[in-house]
Amino acid sequence: MANLTEQFFDSKAAMTEALAKLLESQLSQGIEQDGQAVLMVSGGSSPAPAYKYLANLEFPWEKVSVAMVDERWVDVSHDKSNEAFINSTLLQNHAAKANFVTMKNSADSAVSGQAECEKAYAELKTADVTILGMGPDGHTASLFPHANGLENGLNSTDKVCAINAIESEVTGSITERMSLTLSGIANSQKVVLLISGEEKKAVYEDAKTEGSEFDIPLRAVLAHSDIDLTVFWAP
Repeated sequence: MANLTEQFFDSKAAMTEALAKLLESQLSQGIEQDGQAVLMVSGGSSPAPAYKYLANLEFPWEKVSVAMVDERWVDVSHDKSNEAFINSTLLQNHAAKANFVTMKNSADSAVSGQAECEKAYAELKTADVTILGMGPDGHTASLFPHANGLENGLNSTDKVCAINAIESEVTGSITERMSLTLSGIANSQKVVLLISGEEKKAVYEDAKTEGSEFDIPLRAVLAHSDIDLTVFWAP
């Protein structure tokens, strides 16, 4: 089992404040120890306020590398691009000095772009903190239930994998993704899982019960003995 800490907050504002403090602390620790820090980021509404707070923080951002947890296989100009979201929320003001490592490259498909992405991620040191979200289907990063590539994503020693999800309301029409593997998620000093609302809380509680990780991929993260996992929940 992961080394699990749970923090349930009364409001999203309180969760944002705690997340921002945790991120600042982890990145500072990484710089102090190694002279540099690595932050793995997810898209979504939950971390956005913390990203905007950090962007205005006077911090040695030039010593921080920011990389994606997952990405739709679309250009950065696409309105569903996670990279575009990170550019508009985190990589602003002071944080614009950070080194950004893209997941999307010029390959025609995620499968054909995996090797190039893996090479870029392999050059990064162990992440100081990785931010995960979770969907109502129990996916995390782009490790979607029963997706084409999920088994490889859970078992590979690579840091990244190509995923083609089964189209659903959760995935939308863009099912082709690049994602951190389970091994890539575990390659972090600390992993933070952000959950909002009662529906997702119920899915999270279900993920803690025994069952198939192919049905609820988050189970694989919760079961991984090398992951130091902090779960933040707010209504």
